[in-house]
Amino acid sequence: MNNRFGIKDFFQIVLLLAVLVTVWLSMVQKTRLELDVKTAIGKLDELEKQAAQLQRKVEQGFAERPTVVVQQGGVGAGAGTGSGTGTVANDGWARPGAKVERWMPPHSSTDPATQAGYSIGGEFTEIFEAQPAKLVPYISSDVYGTRVIDRVCESLGSFNPKTLKLEGQLAEAWQVDPDGLWIRARINPKARFSDGQPVTAEDVRWTYMDYILNPLIEAERARSTMDNLKEVKVIDEQTVEFVFKDALFTNVLTAFGNPILPKHYFAKFEPSQINQATGLIMGSGPFRIANLPQGPDNLDVQWTPGQDVELERNESYWAEKPALDKLRFRTIKDELARLVAFRNDEGSMILPTSVQFNKVLKDEPDFVKTNYALKWVNMRCGYGFIGWQVGLRTGKTATPFSDKRVRRAMTMLLDRERMLRDIYDGIGVVAKGPMNPESPASDPALKPLPFDPEQAKTLLTEAGWKDRDGDGIVENENGDKFQFEYTYPTGGEISERVARFVKDSFQRAGIIVTTRPVDWSRYQELLKLRDFDAIWMGWGANAPESDPRQIWHSESMREGGDNFVRGRIPRPTGSSRRAAARWTRPSA
Repeated sequence: MNNRFGIKDFFQIVLLLAVLVTVWLSMVQKTRLELDVKTAIGKLDELEKQAAQLQRKVEQGFAERPTVVVQQGGVGAGAGTGSGTGTVANDGWARPGAKVERWMPPHSSTDPATQAGYSIGGEFTEIFEAQPAKLVPYISSDVYGTRVIDRVCESLGSFNPKTLKLEGQLAEAWQVDPDGLWIRARINPKARFSDGQPVTAEDVRWTYMDYILNPLIEAERARSTMDNLKEVKVIDEQTVEFVFKDALFTNVLTAFGNPILPKHYFAKFEPSQINQATGLIMGSGPFRIANLPQGPDNLDVQWTPGQDVELERNESYWAEKPALDKLRFRTIKDELARLVAFRNDEGSMILPTSVQFNKVLKDEPDFVKTNYALKWVNMRCGYGFIGWQVGLRTGKTATPFSDKRVRRAMTMLLDRERMLRDIYDGIGVVAKGPMNPESPASDPALKPLPFDPEQAKTLLTEAGWKDRDGDGIVENENGDKFQFEYTYPTGGEISERVARFVKDSFQRAGIIVTTRPVDWSRYQELLKLRDFDAIWMGWGANAPESDPRQIWHSESMREGGDNFVRGRIPRPTGSSRRAAARWTRPSA
């Protein structure tokens, strides 16, 4: 059978070839276009990177100049290497006769653009070990809420993470009274809240006098540290002055270390709405929360516990903009699950347990090479402790711990060296007080209480606790058995092992312990109500010059304050008080 090839067939083949060539050319063009787009994006990223580096170099060039000071009678250059801006004149806001220190806008202490793989954009996810209950400035009480708020809100000053010196943040300049009774600050005119409204002196005054010091707002934690603040005065739109009752070294931290809130936003809400809110957070920082209520009528859109915390870059940020598009904070309570999530690239940073940390360093050197594993002891490292309820539990029930001899005995019954060795895999040191051992504030001559069960038994006997009926349990003179409830957070192997260790150690001494695991999100309420006999807690300083009075001073015993164990030492009066409150001029 013959196959004929006609004109029609020829044209069909030519048409088919033409279509194939067209498709091929289109694919080639698309590929080239994609390559051109990628090249353009790469060049744009490089330009952004170079621009960011140039901006930082300019700012760092300013930062390396001597601090400029303004004194009565003219301008002079002060000693040190603060963030000066060259020759300036006193523009009328400053008090005569007192030094003026000036600062550049805040910028990164370490330039991220110099790191390998740097690029603009992306999301950084930090995995929390516990669920924060609230994200409301001055209402939130745990480290997780603080980490979020610190990225949304700014204070007048902040500590340089390299030099540990106090520098301006919202403040472009300030004066500190040589006698310590007043501080005057000048707000940077470029400073803006995330909605574009300027940061003013009235915002500062309102934050302190009408928000923190408002007894209707549950800000007792911060309020208890401000009993020495007499007044906050608005001098002009950008100038604010703090007036103090006594010259205390903490006056500088009071003035410069607290987040400034926008009056025009928070004043929309009633104090009860602020107290009950879970995600009411707005500031002038480099990031802003993604789901922010605009007013009292749409509080249902705010962040609530159980959700990831999502922060987005504040595109109108007034200073150096962050490179990242977003910050995300997830909560994974289980320790193994956190590590698994990190390995699966579901998080950018975790805090492993000490056991996990040592195991990874030892068994997986390749993993360590591709991930930063930091073992770093510094002045901001915290401590874990058991808080013994000295006062009445929930205002009604007495505990055995009001007697100092009992509290000392309880410490001496715990083998803390063994706890570090067997539970924390050797990471840490036995605490000897609230000061970090690496801090100059820590007395090197002070030693921790020893592990001494025999001495502990003697102290308990002196306090009236001994086994009176031979059943192995110690009782007081009324025949009441020594028993208490130990409260600790759920969600981790470490806290469970500590709880078992505590229970076993005290039971060997004839003390009955009932363990009470509680979710971290409920801890704030327990502390506020003083609803515990003994509670496992951790504490960390928020500044290198932090004052432990927030957690130990009797002023913080009020409901909501951080002296939740309600320990009290008689306060010195008259000249002895003034001698104990010596004024120390801060280094800047």
